[in-house]
Parts: sequence; structure tokens; C-alpha cells
Amino acid sequence: MSQSIKDFIKKTCKECKNDRMRVMDVVIAVQKEFGSITNKAIDLIAKHFKTNRVEIEGVVSFYSFLSKDQKGNVVIRLCNDVVDKMKGYDAVASAFMDELGIGFNETTDDAKITLEHTPCIGMCDQAPAALINDVMFPSLTPQKAKEIVSQLKSNPDPAAIAQEWGDGNNAHDLIKSAVKNNIYKKGPVILAEHEAESGLKKALSWEPKEIIEEIKISKLRGRGGAGFPTGMKWEFTASAKGDKKVVMCNADEGEPGTFKDRVLLTEYSHLVFEGMTIGGYAIGADTGIMYLRGEYAYLRKFLENVLNERRKNRLLGKNILGKKGFDFDIRIQSGAGAYICGEETALISSSEGLRGDPKNRPPFPAQKGYMGKPTTVNNVETFCSVARILVMGAAQFAGLGTRGSTGTKLLSISGDCEKPGVYEFEFGTTINDLLKETGASDTQAVLVAGPSGQIIGPNDFGKKICYDELATGGAIVIFDTSRNLLEIIGQYMDFFIEESCGYCTPCRAGNILLKKKLEEILAGKGVVDDIAYLEELGKNIRLTSRCGLGQTSPNPILSTIKNFRGLYEDLLLKDDEGMVPSFDINKALAASEGIAGRKSKIFKS
Repeated sequence: MSQSIKDFIKKTCKECKNDRMRVMDVVIAVQKEFGSITNKAIDLIAKHFKTNRVEIEGVVSFYSFLSKDQKGNVVIRLCNDVVDKMKGYDAVASAFMDELGIGFNETTDDAKITLEHTPCIGMCDQAPAALINDVMFPSLTPQKAKEIVSQLKSNPDPAAIAQEWGDGNNAHDLIKSAVKNNIYKKGPVILAEHEAESGLKKALSWEPKEIIEEIKISKLRGRGGAGFPTGMKWEFTASAKGDKKVVMCNADEGEPGTFKDRVLLTEYSHLVFEGMTIGGYAIGADTGIMYLRGEYAYLRKFLENVLNERRKNRLLGKNILGKKGFDFDIRIQSGAGAYICGEETALISSSEGLRGDPKNRPPFPAQKGYMGKPTTVNNVETFCSVARILVMGAAQFAGLGTRGSTGTKLLSISGDCEKPGVYEFEFGTTINDLLKETGASDTQAVLVAGPSGQIIGPNDFGKKICYDELATGGAIVIFDTSRNLLEIIGQYMDFFIEESCGYCTPCRAGNILLKKKLEEILAGKGVVDDIAYLEELGKNIRLTSRCGLGQTSPNPILSTIKNFRGLYEDLLLKDDEGMVPSFDINKALAASEGIAGRKSKIFKS
């Protein structure tokens, strides 16, 4: 066995061109082939890349899809996101456990099937869902779960038991997935009809500086949530010192409730790669990297094929479309289940074959990014917008939306509505408009921008989706009046606790303290001062955390205190002194009262 592992690692490293930066691809391949990454495998990989063993073990221990412990040939990862729990997760989980005869984080006695939980897998529009090896199983029911297990016992190949395909490219031979696109509203920019490569052709007729200027005039802001001006980011990268520049596409949409990039990668992949290529030309890069989240591994073969098609059509490679001296190519880097890698510097670390730890800033990626080279990192939707802006013109694009938020925004909408799916709205659309469009009713609250955003109530439903009022990377989750918001907040805090990289104390320990205090309030043990405690602790975590995860993790609690304070106050003890009794005198005296045969007389001062 050790010899076969050695041969496999040697072959895989060769396929990765023996590039130390491709460690992630190697460990993912070993995990898939052998069901674990043993100490022996770690030693061999470290030796091959001439690096310290601790670096490889650090990678293996960091990502949830990697493990030193042996897993079954089939790994069922059932999504336990909030929306999945709203849509029937409990019954599906019970069906899997009953049929397999095991609990979560356990493997069947024959060592063939492992059952695990996983956070959001980009399927909130068709929840509950599971990722079985690399195959998506959406819209599960208890009966479907039982059928899946029965079929896996006969044929342990998840791809072989899928019986239906979704729409569009989901039915492509290289995807063959039951996932549905659920596109409900096409806007005038990204999801509009367009001529293939028209943006790239126009770009190559301009000077790089002219492209950057056009993007600046359009006022395009990054669609990942932070909203940094794209043209400015490209200008910084283009002017940074360094002969080699890098374009990176953040396709790691791990924010719970987000799935729009899944649709863009499936149906608009050429547009994404076109935008990346335009970016490469504009900043003077020869290298492009798409960081694809591990949950979307089922799309990788399809995306690799799209890249090969583009190379054949001279849309990638040497002298693209005859433009002498413009050499640019793109590779795909897979993730392995780590929410923090959605943060751009953590994404860079992961792409360099390291743990997905955020980097200190400054220097910023535009100055010193991937392998120390000036790097621009933009998300999938941003690159699509770039390609369309060059065709429709910056002025027309800037005429859409609002003054501070131009263009359109793709939204992933799920939860308590009739039509969960993907919508392209102009910036400036109100929450009321959105609720009407999606068929939502009796709405208690709306989560804007996922748990790292904010939860708003009816008083704010007239506000607009835009950077000046309700900024979002795309996740919108709707909750009707039947939902217990504070229990939902507790689930989101569990998510942040699990996904924290653990580097800094405010995030590592602070989120646990927030959750503990929330649990006390939910258990009826909270006092008036606890609300102020949550607010102060949450603000401190925001201010002192190292990266975006900790800087936004208190938001579920802080925004519900602001907008739903009554939910907290209704659960607090009404003791005038604001203290929780830690000693129950009646309970303590019960035994002696039984012996004496009489009740004690208790005097209160």
C-alpha cells in the first residue's frame, strides 16, 4: 500500500508540474484516492516538494474535506445550513442515520460509507441538499435519502445513482447534475443576451489604460460585498512594481445563502473567463487563477473543458486573438472546504499551497499578492460585469442603479418564499419589491448579505439594495413569522465558531462567549445587563479581529439587538436587581423537609 501511495503521489505531482504552489491539488487527489492523508503520505509529499513536513500537515488539518483519519469510499456530507433546517433537514438526517445505522461523523462497519455535516454548499434554493463525494443531491426528502443509501450499498458510485439532470448545462456530459439553475429574473447586464467575446475583442482594440479608465467611469464596484471600486483596484495593480502580474477570480462563494456564482459558472463560464482575460490585458498579467470552492468540484471538468476550448480558439495562450505580445492563461485551483478562503488574502494563501490563513495588510494584494506578485482579486460576478461594460459602454452601465451603486446585482434568494433562486435586479430595488417578486408573505425578517451582513425587520423593508443602504454580496434569506429568530442567530454563531481559523483571540474566543451568553438568554437565564454585554463584546470583536470573518461575525447578534430588541427583552429575567439566582433554596431544603415532614419557613429581607 505504501508503495502505491508513493507512486500515486509521484504521478500526481508530475501532473501538477512539480509546482510547490499546487500542494492543494495533490492532497485533494490523495484524499479522494485513498480516503485519508496518512502520516506516510504527508512525509512523501513534503519530501517531494522539499518542504517542511509541518507545512503539509498544517494544510491537511486546516481544510474540512481533508483528513488524516480514514473515511469511507463514499462520504455523505449533509448540509446543515439554516435554510436546510427550515426545509426539512431533521427528517432527512434521521433517514440517513436510520438507513446507515450510524450517527454523524461515523463510518459504517464495513468502512464503506461515512456520514458528515457540512455548512452551506450553495444549494439553499433547493434545500435540503447533500454533497456525496463530488455529486450534488438537491431537494432531498426522507424517502430519497433512504433510496440513496440503498443504492449506494449496491453500487458505491454516487454518480451512477443520479437519475435526473437539471436544466441548461447541468445536463452537460461533463456535469450530469440534478441541480437546477432557478433563474427567475434576467436583468439588462449579466444575464442579458450578448455576443460571445465582444467585450474581449473591444478590449484588445484599446490600450490597457483606456480599459481601466472605462471601468472607472462605469463606477463598477466589486460584487463580493465590500464594494471596492474595480477600476481603482486594477489601476493600483497595473502600476505596482513587478514584471509579473496575476489575475485571481474568487469563486469561493461560501457565505451561507449564496449560490449565484454557481449559476454563472454553469451557464456563463465563457463570460467569466472573458472578464478575467480582459483583466489580464488591462493590468499586464500573464497568469490567471480561478479559485473554485471544493463544494463546486462537480463543475471542474466542465470548466477545464471550457478553458481548453478557449485555448483552441486563441482566446487564451500566446498572442490572444492575434494581439502580439498578449500572452495569458488561466488555471483552476480547487479549495477543500474552508469558508475563510473567501477572504482574498486567505484565498491567496490557499492557492500558494498553504493553510488558508489571512495575510497581514499592508501590503495589499495589489502590491504583493500571489507569490509576492502584484495581484488583483475579483469575484465571478465582477468579471462578468467587466466584459459587459466594455460592450454596452460605461455611461449606459452607470445609468443603471443608483448614483453610488451603478449597474445591477445578482441576488441569491432563499428561505420562506415561493420562488427561491437567482434574480438580477438594478441597484436601488427595495426589499419590498424583492419580497413581492419572490412570492414572500407574512415576512418577519430578511437576512441581507448572509450572516456576515444584517437582519432587518419590516420597518426597513422600504430600504434599497445598494452600498449606501443595504450592501450585499448577494445572499438574501427570508424568514416568516413562524421562525424563532434567536435560535436561527445561534445557528449562525455556531457557523462562525466552526469556520474561524483560530489565528486571533477576539474571533477565536469572542464568538464562543457571544454564543454562550445567547444560550443563557434563550434558556431564560439572561438579565438586563446581558444585552449591553453582547453589544460591547460584539463591537470589540469587530474592531480587534484580524480579518473579515471576525470583523463581521458578531453581526447576527448586533443587528437583531438593533432591529428586534424585544425578542431579547421578552426572555430576560424580571428580577429587580438584575441578578440570576445561582442557588435554589427550595430545592436544597427539599430532602430535609421530607424527613421533618413539614415545609420550611423562608424569610426574605
